[in-house]
Amino acid sequence: MEETLICSQQEELVSIAQQLLEKYPDNRIFALNGAMGAGKTTFMKYLCLYLQCTDDVSSPTFSLVNEYNTPTVGIVYHFDFYRIKHKNEAIDMGFTEYLDSSKYCFIEWPEKVELLLPPDTIHIKINVDYTLPDKKRIFVF
Repeated sequence: MEETLICSQQEELVSIAQQLLEKYPDNRIFALNGAMGAGKTTFMKYLCLYLQCTDDVSSPTFSLVNEYNTPTVGIVYHFDFYRIKHKNEAIDMGFTEYLDSSKYCFIEWPEKVELLLPPDTIHIKINVDYTLPDKKRIFVF
């Protein structure tokens, strides 16, 4: 059953991250879907905050992947495939090995590698509702 959460303040994102990860405790691959500026990287910062990452979280737009360390779950992988033109670029950088690692993998612009994602990937849709005050974010997962 899909869950829809509306975020009106950035501080609410840690609660949304907690709800997402508690809803899917055995899943490790999450696809962050949303338009440019929807808040995918910002949400990733709050996912990492909830997972107690000790590293600074930033967009891996140019490196394609960032690794973050945590004392609780080990390494967390953060991908951004905005720049790639073909899924083979992801294959060449070892993306499928990351997916097989049993570590958390959070993927921005997952539509670029959709054919490589396993069937149990959790898709999170992030939309901005410009008709609501403060451009509220809507999360569906």
